[in-house]
Amino acid sequence: MSLLLDQAARLPDAAVLPHGEYRRHAALLLALAAIVLLYHATFWSMVELWARSQTFAHGFLIVPISCWLAWRQRARLAALAPQPSRPGLLLLGALGLAWLLADAANVPVVEQYAATAMLPACVLAILGWPAVRLLAFPLAYLFLAVPFGEVFLEPLIDFTAAFTVTALQWTGVPVFRDGSNFSLPTGNWSVVEACSGLRYLIAALALGALYAHVHFHSMGRRLAVMVAALLVPILANGVRAYLIVMLGHLSNMRLAVGVDHLIYGWLFFGVVVLLLFWLAARWSELPLARAAPSAARPGASVAAASPYAVVRASVACLLLASLWPALALASHRHDGAAMPATVLALPDPATWQRLHDVAPAWQAPTAGAPARFGATYAHQGGDGAPVGLQLHWYARQARDAELLTHQAMPYGARWMPLAQRVQHVSVAGGALDVRESVLGHGGERLLVWRVYRQGGILTARPVLVKLLLAQAKLLGRRQDGADLIVFAAYDELAPPPRARLQAFLQAALPVIERRLQELPHDP
Repeated sequence: MSLLLDQAARLPDAAVLPHGEYRRHAALLLALAAIVLLYHATFWSMVELWARSQTFAHGFLIVPISCWLAWRQRARLAALAPQPSRPGLLLLGALGLAWLLADAANVPVVEQYAATAMLPACVLAILGWPAVRLLAFPLAYLFLAVPFGEVFLEPLIDFTAAFTVTALQWTGVPVFRDGSNFSLPTGNWSVVEACSGLRYLIAALALGALYAHVHFHSMGRRLAVMVAALLVPILANGVRAYLIVMLGHLSNMRLAVGVDHLIYGWLFFGVVVLLLFWLAARWSELPLARAAPSAARPGASVAAASPYAVVRASVACLLLASLWPALALASHRHDGAAMPATVLALPDPATWQRLHDVAPAWQAPTAGAPARFGATYAHQGGDGAPVGLQLHWYARQARDAELLTHQAMPYGARWMPLAQRVQHVSVAGGALDVRESVLGHGGERLLVWRVYRQGGILTARPVLVKLLLAQAKLLGRRQDGADLIVFAAYDELAPPPRARLQAFLQAALPVIERRLQELPHDP
């Protein structure tokens, strides 16, 4: 990092203008500060994630680096004629609406992206397109501070496990793989979150973007460095995992099985990044000569806005930005109110009998304390194979107590997800989509169907659930929601029991729907 900053500091800076030239941009600084204060809860949630997770700790560096890069352009920025832009105000309004919907539906990553994007939107609204073009990279670099990337954990874990197992097989080491777990004659290994390579990928992307900006000016070469910063860490993490497993295997599980496991990983990552940037430096470009700062280019006519227009644009930004937190406060007015305790009890579906002495094969984790119902059923006159039912009902949904909340272990400690997709099911009321998951533990399998009920609508799409919840909160409507899960265990050599789940769901769904409509609610 210090090498990058040293190289950037050598680039020629624009001449420093008198202090009076900067005063007209004080309105912009006040507007940006107001955005940070108005949405302080959102920005603070980002800081908390930086401090809590090593994967996103780079955020502590992104913000000062972006500020420093923008500060280096201060003289050229002061020389620009402000041109307030109405599209900037429209963009700010659209981002505020997106933030409001994300806040009502509790989607933190969308909140954080929307609040961060309000900063360049203010620059556009107050100073215009020339200033945005000048500060394009510092403003865009801020988005790397948003803690995002956990959605790629499972694909990265799967790739690392597949790469490691394939490399072991090529080198003649016998290995058996079960999901992200694999066994060697000397011991067992598992690719977990820390081994996925996500933190290496995010760190390399942040460094690669800064390196490309400092050392290159042509778009093609910058994109090439960025692509390399994305692909090389993924492949390097597979090689790292293979080398660590081999080191443990050859040392009879004496090396690379404790904290030295992580130390070797970071050392390997550091070497890979240094080699990547050393190779990229062979094609580095000399910085372009900067033109002396001036209010306008020769022969060009720039219509500079009056100071009053800049002030009006700043006031408009402040008023528009303050609207959405006020609406969000109103939408959460009932979040702290208590709801009466509700006991979920369901009559047995037709032709299905409840098995009181059979323990469920799996218990889905939930957020908060919803009303619960769980039972195991068998078809009367059938083969007696059990079907599990779990129903979770939230009378009112708030942060960390709602249908869709991030779970560190969404399937518990015992079961591993093997496959997921949306399954189309025919029921009495017509077609229904369910989220199908196949979970595994050794030779056991568990087929899980899940469907959500929000706003009286049954859906398998989490995005629709969030939108319906946001609509209910903002309009003061009934916001209760239910999570319906049916599942059945089977052997890995047997076909999945989809017909059994479909028959049970067709019989149980009308009973569940009637019971949910009877439950008390308070908007």
